[in-house]
Amino acid sequence: MANKLSNVGKMLLRRRALDCSGDETRFARCLSTLDLIALGVGSTLGAGVYVLAGEVAREKAGPAIVLCFLIAALSSMLAGLCYAEFGARVPKTGSAYLYSYVTVGEIWAFITGWNLILSYVIGTASVARAWSSNFDNLVEQKISGFFQTHMTMQVPGDVLAKYPDLFALILVLLLTGLLAFGVSESALVNKIFTCINLVVLGFVIISGFVKGNTDNWKLEEKDYLDYINRTATTATNATNSTSINFGTGGFAPFGLEGVLSGAATCFYAFVGFDCIATTSEEAKNPMRSIPIGIVASLLICFFAYFGVSAALTLMMPYYELNTKSPLPEAFSYVGWAPARYIVSVGSLCALSTSLLGSMFPMPRVIYAMAEDGLLFRILSRMNDRTKTPLLATIASGVVAALMAFLFDLGALVDLMSIGTLLAYSLVAICVLILRYQPGTLNSSSQMEKLVELVEGEKVAVNGGDSGDEYGTEMEEMPLHETFTLKLLFCPSRKTPTQTSGKIVYATTAVVSVLITILCIILANGQTELPKGNVYVIVPCVIFTLLCGVCFIIIARQPESKENLTFKVPLLPWLPLFSVFVNIYLMMQLDMGTWIRFTVWMIIGFAIYFLYGIRNSSEAASTSPPRKYEPAPQTKSPIYKGAPDDSDLEAGSSP
Repeated sequence: MANKLSNVGKMLLRRRALDCSGDETRFARCLSTLDLIALGVGSTLGAGVYVLAGEVAREKAGPAIVLCFLIAALSSMLAGLCYAEFGARVPKTGSAYLYSYVTVGEIWAFITGWNLILSYVIGTASVARAWSSNFDNLVEQKISGFFQTHMTMQVPGDVLAKYPDLFALILVLLLTGLLAFGVSESALVNKIFTCINLVVLGFVIISGFVKGNTDNWKLEEKDYLDYINRTATTATNATNSTSINFGTGGFAPFGLEGVLSGAATCFYAFVGFDCIATTSEEAKNPMRSIPIGIVASLLICFFAYFGVSAALTLMMPYYELNTKSPLPEAFSYVGWAPARYIVSVGSLCALSTSLLGSMFPMPRVIYAMAEDGLLFRILSRMNDRTKTPLLATIASGVVAALMAFLFDLGALVDLMSIGTLLAYSLVAICVLILRYQPGTLNSSSQMEKLVELVEGEKVAVNGGDSGDEYGTEMEEMPLHETFTLKLLFCPSRKTPTQTSGKIVYATTAVVSVLITILCIILANGQTELPKGNVYVIVPCVIFTLLCGVCFIIIARQPESKENLTFKVPLLPWLPLFSVFVNIYLMMQLDMGTWIRFTVWMIIGFAIYFLYGIRNSSEAASTSPPRKYEPAPQTKSPIYKGAPDDSDLEAGSSP
């Protein structure tokens, strides 16, 4: 029984052997660094900048929304730096799925990839619906009015939409065709729309600082009370205004709690940069372009979010902002009503690039999983002419189009957050583990050589011939030391060994569990913590101290000296803090979201255990040879078997 459980555990945690020595790829390497930056900016700088800023400023942070975006950008940069290192380390398609596969094992890779697919599908469908709604507003709700009149869906519950969105369906199918047609064509369209979006946002920022008033950052409580009294004449305005607490005035009317709450919401505005990591086999120079693309796109998005939110709160009081269309209303407030059409064009371009950014990585993750055998292998077929995973692109596009056509995605959007944050956490953990391991990801032959050197260590140390040959290499050997408690805090070597690597691996697993428990306590006891409740404070202190001990153990281990084009700084603090932020944000999601997440994972595990675990490429490569496989015939001086052809030709008799 113990052997069976051990074998199952080894199957679940088997890791993919990675070979990056060659440059062979089935994709077309046609994307430049500029293409990757445009892809990251386009997928990240979407509806959030046109809608989210008004909602957070009005209800959570006021003018301090600029601090919310600053905190959210720093949190996103933590994950971005981890993705950047892996992009420099693993130039292969698959993003967080592949990073998990080569580091922590197959089951975690499947969980990551399965949730990334969910995130991209829901993201695509929700952005398509937002595009349709935005265009519908431009034509004065004529489209929605027609469908509600002639194609209303009267279904109990909140799962299906009130009417099928044919416009969103057609939009997703059109972009699916564009992605199937070719990568370079998709990148060109994305760059055009991204440039238009950035020009519009530049106009918004400049207009805000020209027409803005700094007094709007110094408002007092009596100002919004006067506003409520003025707007109480209409029932709609009275309901919208009196039901909201607008704080105490000033730059941060909702205090520190409002800033942190707003930052948690703004964090999701930076989701999308990870699509750059899926282009590793389509970038001309992935080890250089991917780190630059991720960092540059996050910086551009931060300055855009920061500038627009500052302009918005300068142009009009935060409590008067419209949560659905804040920018057009702000321009009307300052007397520039015609500018709303410029903003509408920018928002459509932003939603188009965001939609393309959601659709672009989806078939590539499906392709990577199908090629490894974890999903149905037919989905890994490539089109020889376009160099794109055609079946994966069509299948994912059709599913996303149907979801946009039928479903009300309001209740499903939070599922995007779980998948994305889980991927961010696993990438940070993988970076932490790999930086303390001996050897490299793609150096299997080199590792075999080092094992041979370990066996001959005594000869080298005693001054034998092998010592002269390998004297300089002996410093870098991943020796397998005998584990002692002393090695936890006082390692014996300055370079990683197999033992130190296992220490970091195990300690990282422990600290991940401790951080998860700590986040659960903080999420459920955040109202009791300021009151000094000892039942919340004491567990928090204990788990924080335990996390600190794990942090010290990891920090004391020798770090790899492997040369990379980009490395995450401040190890191990930065990856561990990124894990904490991501898990804490996951714990903020409601129970309904976690139930839907559980259902999705049950479906995924059914596919994995019924198909993937047996058809995995790693299962085939690690399976033992057949027991009675005949050995090749060889001549032996001890036993002469039947003569071979050469013997007969030479005239030998049987």
